[in-house]
Amino acid sequence: MSDPAQPSTPPPPEWAAPGAPPFGAPQAATGRLPGYAPPVGYALQPAPGPAAAPASVRRGKALGVTALVASLVAVAGASLVGAVAAWRVGLGAGRALASRPIDADFDWSVLTPVREWVLAGEIAFWFGTVVGLWALVQGVVAIATARGRGAGIPAVVIAALGPVAFALVVQALLTAGLTSGSGIGG
Repeated sequence: MSDPAQPSTPPPPEWAAPGAPPFGAPQAATGRLPGYAPPVGYALQPAPGPAAAPASVRRGKALGVTALVASLVAVAGASLVGAVAAWRVGLGAGRALASRPIDADFDWSVLTPVREWVLAGEIAFWFGTVVGLWALVQGVVAIATARGRGAGIPAVVIAALGPVAFALVVQALLTAGLTSGSGIGG
C-alpha cells in the first residue's frame, strides 16, 4: 500500500529517439523562446554565437615589419660589433697567446690589454640575444594574428638563424685576429 505522506512519482516519460530534441523543435536563430520578454529595466541582449569582425577592418602590417627590422638589427648589429671586437681581441692578445705554452689552465690576464674590446663583444652578444628574442616572439605573434605575416616569416627565420651567424662571424674574425696578432705567419 502507498503511504499518503509520500507523493506519488510521475509516470516515466515516453520513449524518444536519441536525435529528437527533448523540448520540441529548435527555436529560431535568435535563441529566444517565443513570448518571452525580459524583465522591466533590462535590454534585449544579442543572441549568443560567434562574434563577427567587421569586414571593413584591416589589420596593419606594422607588427611583422617591426619584427623584421628588429631581427635585422639584432643579427647585423650584433655580428658587426662582435666581429670588430673579436678582431681587436685577437690582434691584441695574439702575441701573448702564441708565446705561452698550451695547457689546461688558461691565464685570463692575457686579455687585460684588450678588456674594452672583450666588453664590447659581450655587450654585442647580449644585445643581439635580447633584441633577437624580441624579434622572434613578435614575428611569431605577427604570423599567428595575420598582422604582417609576410614580414613576420622572414623575421622569425632571421632571428632564429642569428646566433649561428653571430658565432660564425665572431669565430672567423677572432681566428684572423689571433693569426695576425701572433706574428707567426710572417
